[in-house]
Amino acid sequence: MPALTTSSDGFLLGDEPFRIISGAMHYFRIHPEQWADRLRKARLMGLNTVETYVPWNLHQPDPGSALALDGILDLPRYLELARAEGLHVLLRPGPYVCAEWDGGGLPAWLTSDPDIRLRSNDPRFTNAVDRYLDLLVPPLLPHMAASGGPVIAVQVENEYGAYGDDTSYLKHLERALRSRGVEELLFTCDQANREHLMAGSLPGVLATGTFGSRVDQSLGQLRAHQGEGPLMCSEFWIGWFDHWGEPHHVRDAADAATDLERLLAAGASVNIYMFHGGTNFGFTNGANHDHAYSATVTSYDYDAPLTECGDPGPKYHAFREVIARHSPVPDEPVPAAGAKLPPTTVVLDRRAALLPHVGALAEAVRTDAPVTMDELGQRAGYVLYRTTVPAAGDGLLHFTGGVGDRAQVFVDGAPAGVLERERHEETLPVRMPRPGATLDVLVENMGGVNYGPRIGAPKGLLGPVTFNGTALYGWDCHPLPLDDPGAVPLAPTGTDTDAGPAFHHGTFEVDTPADAFLSLPGWVKGQAWINGFHLGRYWNRGPQRALYVPAPLLRSGTNGLVLLELHGTTGHRVLLTDTPDLGFEKS
Repeated sequence: MPALTTSSDGFLLGDEPFRIISGAMHYFRIHPEQWADRLRKARLMGLNTVETYVPWNLHQPDPGSALALDGILDLPRYLELARAEGLHVLLRPGPYVCAEWDGGGLPAWLTSDPDIRLRSNDPRFTNAVDRYLDLLVPPLLPHMAASGGPVIAVQVENEYGAYGDDTSYLKHLERALRSRGVEELLFTCDQANREHLMAGSLPGVLATGTFGSRVDQSLGQLRAHQGEGPLMCSEFWIGWFDHWGEPHHVRDAADAATDLERLLAAGASVNIYMFHGGTNFGFTNGANHDHAYSATVTSYDYDAPLTECGDPGPKYHAFREVIARHSPVPDEPVPAAGAKLPPTTVVLDRRAALLPHVGALAEAVRTDAPVTMDELGQRAGYVLYRTTVPAAGDGLLHFTGGVGDRAQVFVDGAPAGVLERERHEETLPVRMPRPGATLDVLVENMGGVNYGPRIGAPKGLLGPVTFNGTALYGWDCHPLPLDDPGAVPLAPTGTDTDAGPAFHHGTFEVDTPADAFLSLPGWVKGQAWINGFHLGRYWNRGPQRALYVPAPLLRSGTNGLVLLELHGTTGHRVLLTDTPDLGFEKS
């Protein structure tokens, strides 16, 4: 029997009235050694519940593989820590999660099949989902409220009304959860308008809404759709995410707190999205594609009450005051900001150029014409495509179908230009200095689209390449997932400035590990690793100007930093600072 049930106008937990005051916090965006700290701060703000998605693609990156449930993916441990803190949990297992996450959480091995109808009752899709749930649900059952655990409700799909209206698919998911032993309350969530609620709801399953403003109107839409039962905003948007090249989004704390007051005063339950955003470590960021492709930045700070590094921000204090007027708030001090590493300069004194050493990172796959990343079986990272051009002279390189998502072109090792999917670029004027010149095309997957019909859009070179109308054949395709960036041989860095893609390595000393922010003035674009941990992508296009370095990644004594710089640098130093820099704000 579920612990959480519904009455005519609210929730019951056991036999007692209960209002959900929740905050979103994704375990997979937080270093696991920081989970307990973040959960404690959620309780101290007055939350009684936390919410998390479950990213299928991270837990099962390969078809038929066992489910990864360790390290940053140790969801059972996260749930146990929530229980120990006295918090309930809303679990959102997807299979689709959106979340500004690579591919919306759907695995690349699934979305790369063009014949599968995603998020539908297509047996090829539902069979894959069923196999996934066979692996996911059993280790989570001990953490359900029916077994004394913290999970009091489980979501069916995610904002499905914005995508489709296949009720048979939603019913399949409901049966899949129930047949595997999930007894807890099930709910759907959709944007609070009639069309989305109608398309995304399921008879007998609680419908909830997502919105960030127009509280009275949104709750009215929800009540018009569902005549009785709890009113709940399952995503109360109090900030927003950033794309590269856009301003940093912020929302005034007082404005957000006023809308939170309206929600709670109306008797509604709420899940604040986000309470703590965290970080898109590695290659996990998603992207949007409306009129053009736009990739999400590495930070998922979201202008949330708890900042990316876990410090209480203005919204934390404002929301705590609002919550205290409607629900008990712990009589404990508000946590102070965490310790930060003293400013530390790192000299990167060893380097290795990428193009000459690409063979040390990946064997070439020989193809007649260039193939996509999906066809190479690669879900993230880069591919280096290499061929020779038989003709010399000035001309046009044309990339039929464009690139996914950003391509750097080199002729005999010299930079020749950049093409971006974001700008719909397919043609580049180049000069071939000799017959048989080497053409290298380094293509970066900037993140899979996470919302709408373009999920699973291919990456890499998306069609034949021609020079002055003549197709180029005979390609060496080097997949570069960069699981081990230390595989290339390093040499001392010279005094000249570096041009072209290269790995740069340096060490630095730490007395007492603490949070820090990696600032890269003079560097252009690339990836960063600390002690082998992939922090994520940097780009001087902004808005984000510094990458968050969680304290648990550092160790007392000597630490290592590796950068893959794709273009060049004006110097060989970076700075670990004590201050975040998410960039220029949206006015």
